[in-house]
Amino acid sequence: MIHIKSSRDIDKMRTAGRALADVFIEIAPLMIPGTVTRDIDAQVEAAIRKRGARPAFKGYRGGGSSAFPSSTCISIDAEVVHGIPSGRKLQAGQLVGIDSGLELGGWFSDMAASFLVGETSEQKQRLWTVTRQALYLGIAQARSGNKLNEVGGAIQHWIEKHGYSVIRDLVGHGIGSALHEEPAVPNFRSRDGHVVLKPGMTLAIEPMVAAGDYRIRTLSDGWTAATSDSSPTCHFEHTVLVTDGEPEILTLTSEGFDPWQPTMNAPGAFFA
Repeated sequence: MIHIKSSRDIDKMRTAGRALADVFIEIAPLMIPGTVTRDIDAQVEAAIRKRGARPAFKGYRGGGSSAFPSSTCISIDAEVVHGIPSGRKLQAGQLVGIDSGLELGGWFSDMAASFLVGETSEQKQRLWTVTRQALYLGIAQARSGNKLNEVGGAIQHWIEKHGYSVIRDLVGHGIGSALHEEPAVPNFRSRDGHVVLKPGMTLAIEPMVAAGDYRIRTLSDGWTAATSDSSPTCHFEHTVLVTDGEPEILTLTSEGFDPWQPTMNAPGAFFA
């Protein structure tokens, strides 16, 4: 069942989204060579709890063979999503995905971004740019009257146009009073993509992209998803509200700033 949120519900989701975006701003300076991934996770959890919220991922049982042990998914290079923080240190040249969510006042927000650590290859820089662009192309289609396939189709077209692959076994999702709600939000055109979008629907739109083959495997920890061919990957995500007009990104900072695309309203500059 797809839940349509009231104006009161949406206000609460805005509050949750702002809290999470502020957390990402706070931990961004840690994305440098030498940072231990477990320390990133600890700071994310502390920043979430400081805002009176609860980490949504810690203890989550909807995916792997056991409860997810951390507040943050930290996935490096060929790891697509669900990487478990550990004693690993970030290294120059890596493409690192950070994905986290929180619950505040009974409402959830979900957000992800990939970071280029130190000097990286031209290949990874291009993958990062194209994936980030795909996020906003998908968001632009999250309009009342459109179908989910128009969101996924916009993402798929942009990614494949640039020679990359959309991960097929992992998709975005509805979000609200639960972390994962209906509908599933594929990043590609699918047989199930005929759901018509309506005002009050809230979606986690999250392109997950591989430089090579789209097929994935689950690592021995039971959670981490990685590309089968070990090609680099990239991941961005926003929580988005469908309105009567322009889609609204709910994961903005408390100052109304979009961490991933400050020039969203200037498409010419963005796509130059």
